[in-house]
Amino acid sequence: MRWGCGALQAVQGRQILPKAITKPKAFLHPVRAASAHAAPNEVTEDSSGAGVKNHSQQDDRQPSPDSQGLSESQLQHNAALISRLQGKLILAPLTKGGNVPFRRLCASFGADATMSEMSYARNLIKGNVVERTHLRQAANEHCFGVQIATKQIDEGIAAGELAAEAGAAWMDLNCGCPIYEATRRGLGAALLRKPTKLGRLVAGIAEGIPIPLTVKIRTGESASKINVMQVATALQNAGAAAVTIHGRTMEQRYKRAADWGLVQQAAHQLTVPIIGNGDVLTFYEANRRMSEHGCIAVMTGRGALIKPWLFQEYKDQRELNPSTLERVGIYYQLVRYMKEHFGDDAKGRKKAFYFLPWHCNFFCRYRSLPEETYATRSLQQPLISTRVETADENLGESLDSLSYLERLLRCESEAAHEHLAAALWDSDNEQHAVSQLEKLAGEHVPEWEASAAPSRDEREGRIDENRG
Repeated sequence: MRWGCGALQAVQGRQILPKAITKPKAFLHPVRAASAHAAPNEVTEDSSGAGVKNHSQQDDRQPSPDSQGLSESQLQHNAALISRLQGKLILAPLTKGGNVPFRRLCASFGADATMSEMSYARNLIKGNVVERTHLRQAANEHCFGVQIATKQIDEGIAAGELAAEAGAAWMDLNCGCPIYEATRRGLGAALLRKPTKLGRLVAGIAEGIPIPLTVKIRTGESASKINVMQVATALQNAGAAAVTIHGRTMEQRYKRAADWGLVQQAAHQLTVPIIGNGDVLTFYEANRRMSEHGCIAVMTGRGALIKPWLFQEYKDQRELNPSTLERVGIYYQLVRYMKEHFGDDAKGRKKAFYFLPWHCNFFCRYRSLPEETYATRSLQQPLISTRVETADENLGESLDSLSYLERLLRCESEAAHEHLAAALWDSDNEQHAVSQLEKLAGEHVPEWEASAAPSRDEREGRIDENRG
């Protein structure tokens, strides 16, 4: 069976839940941080001037006596959102990758909760065309969150109103983006430096918007400045509906394995719902993070970029292992979605090709990772950062055993990605795409393989464009 449109329809509707999912905690936390009614401009500095504190200090964990509570309606909305997210594998907000056609593809493969690419709230409010596109959602995205970056309460409230008007189920504040474009403005992960100040920002926004507010954070600024407990406690007291913790610091970006021990610490010691994020590529890794680390949900970014069908694997609790032809069908379906979204003309092609070859750079990293072979290995090192050659000797593969078409789909050459994208776009149907790609592979694969061979670090460097 090929996995084109028919295959997407075939896998829809199978709602097999994971075997091991933690029970919901008491999620109605009525306490908020102080200064919820601060002026609607940029939040003032911490009066103490303190940034990162020692883990033994508990200042940020204590609610202020004059803290304001969320309204009963807001508390109910928060609880309803957590109920919808409970036990889910969530598609993370992704720069470039979070385009509507790709999210639609993920939703077609069972992604029940999806998020937009990060928007700068100020530009969103001003009506910036690009930022406003981040509010759009596909018809099959039934639980959609909009992520913003801001350090001002009034901007956050205005952005939240726009998100609600666009039909978003919740809004997320980005406090994890490590890129200089954001941190130089005091946005993204830079907000982690002052937990109390961040708590006031979140309190002001959460109180003023009609939909729940979640916050996505990292574990701290650097390995020597881990403050995830202080930050998460401040967010809990501020009324955040949930906190997503990416288990890396701002400086680590995507290098080194995510520290799920810190995620677990927060999940077990705090009452705010914790969503875990980092290094999830397989359904059995997602299971382990959900069951062993106390998270109410798990978020995946790069894992979904590599295999958009990961969400269906999580629901079915098995590896789908699509064949070469089935994967061509999946990638062709993405092209169809892009044509519908951007237009099937020269202008639409130009817009789509900002994304399509980039997606191929992730698709080429797909390898079958059967649980019986790789589950134990995943305990030693995240599979998403485990280098696998074109042919996987652990599965008895050799280069000669792979078809040229399969080798094309696994090829890391940027030239291969450009030609693969062009062939998919120019094909009239799935069968035509297979024929064109087989011809392309037979003519060029050996030379592209020889010219590719980028280091893992170089490829990971491009991943750093993801904002959170």
